[in-house]
Amino acid sequence: MSNSKLKKVSFEDALMMTGFGKFNYRMLLLVSSIIMGMVFEIFSVSFLVTASSCELGTISSQQGLMAATPLVGIILSSHFWGYLADTKGRRRVLRWELISGFTAGFLATFSPNWIVFILLKFASSCGVAGTYALALTLLGECTPHHKRSLLVALTSSIFLVCTGVMAIFTIPVLPLKFSYYIPFLGIYFNSWRLLNLSYCMPCALSAVGIHYVPESPKYLLSAGEEEMALEILRDINAVNKGRNVDFKVESLILDEESARRGKEGLWSSIISQTTPLLKPPLLSKTLLLSLMFVIVYFCLNPYMVWLPYISDGIMRASETGDSNFTFCEMLQTSLNAGANKVSDCVLDKTAMIMVFGIDLLLAVMNGILTVVMAFCGRKPLLITMQLVAGTAGLLVNASSNWIISIVLFIVYLSGTLNYGFLATVTVDVFPTYVKAMALCLTLMVGRGSSVLGINILKELLSNQCELSFYCFAGLTMVGGLLGFLLPSEKKTKEVGS
Repeated sequence: MSNSKLKKVSFEDALMMTGFGKFNYRMLLLVSSIIMGMVFEIFSVSFLVTASSCELGTISSQQGLMAATPLVGIILSSHFWGYLADTKGRRRVLRWELISGFTAGFLATFSPNWIVFILLKFASSCGVAGTYALALTLLGECTPHHKRSLLVALTSSIFLVCTGVMAIFTIPVLPLKFSYYIPFLGIYFNSWRLLNLSYCMPCALSAVGIHYVPESPKYLLSAGEEEMALEILRDINAVNKGRNVDFKVESLILDEESARRGKEGLWSSIISQTTPLLKPPLLSKTLLLSLMFVIVYFCLNPYMVWLPYISDGIMRASETGDSNFTFCEMLQTSLNAGANKVSDCVLDKTAMIMVFGIDLLLAVMNGILTVVMAFCGRKPLLITMQLVAGTAGLLVNASSNWIISIVLFIVYLSGTLNYGFLATVTVDVFPTYVKAMALCLTLMVGRGSSVLGINILKELLSNQCELSFYCFAGLTMVGGLLGFLLPSEKKTKEVGS
């Protein structure tokens, strides 16, 4: 009886039979590396803009354009990468993205002027635009359902740690005084170029790592490659349970609608791949999750982008010794004193440590909340996080004690943890044949809104700081109320498995 084979098994049941072990931890390690590559390439501009301003001679408006460029690249190319991942495979497309992202990021190191720099950063951001969504999709489709939300949610901690590590990188690298002239380019290879070079290396390492993992078995089954999917499941079973443990499945059932791919042109194929997301029964899910991503990214991502600027202002204002300032009064004090002149081409060491500390604290909070999610459920946690963050944001300037204000500000920033929780919902509720497209599309819409939020917030922080918190935090609370419309976790399992 123990040697009998199971003829027809649903994919989720078959994946559950492979267990949870070494293979899954290896996948998480690779996904962590991919996320680091994406984060370093996209968000490093926040540090490089200031560090390169002396050599490239950029003014404020040019620096704003440089800072926004990576997000524009993501917005313009995420949809395309999602389409490729759903039609050509997760693993293959991730490899293309990582190689192209590294190549453009590496070349940006040798930019002779800010225009070339911005063009190459645009190219690198286009290259890595879909890596986060595709990595989460690949991880989710190789992880048993009872551990899926846990691992996908933990990627938010990885994301936050990576953003903090970028700040730490600046401390030993930027103060270096070396300068080597490269005649045929007419540039000096110096500390900020070395910093950029270090930021693009995770993409190269991840491109190598992707060769050592299999394609998503769920994608292969969706594409009609049942034997290949079974072979990968056997390999996963062997890694997790040992070569002597037989995988007793002969045939797989997908239990969801499969892709219907015919011979058609690229544009027609993209449209046909997107259309299911824009009509019933998936339309309501697409609209709701897109709106949730818009609110979270618009309200919270701008504060994360300008966190080095905010941290620098807070630390410099605290050096005056006067603690009877509200949060916004501290920012205004440092601004009036000219403490944040970009022409200084420096990043305050204490401020960078503060950025790292905040990101690390948020990462730890995400790990704790991910465990809590297993007991209270994803939907209640997401709603609670959104409402608590919004309330804290409204109260940031209610106290003249700067320590209390900073604590409230960090609580407000904790709303960024909903990036990961929303991603787990998206991974679960959409069928395999449009899963990567759905995640890329909803993330693209959210990131698109953050471009607008980044520019609005910078102006408000300089001129109407308190208003920025009332507007952004108030909208954050609206997002919490919209969370009640999300599908429950029990229903999610039925739809997305």
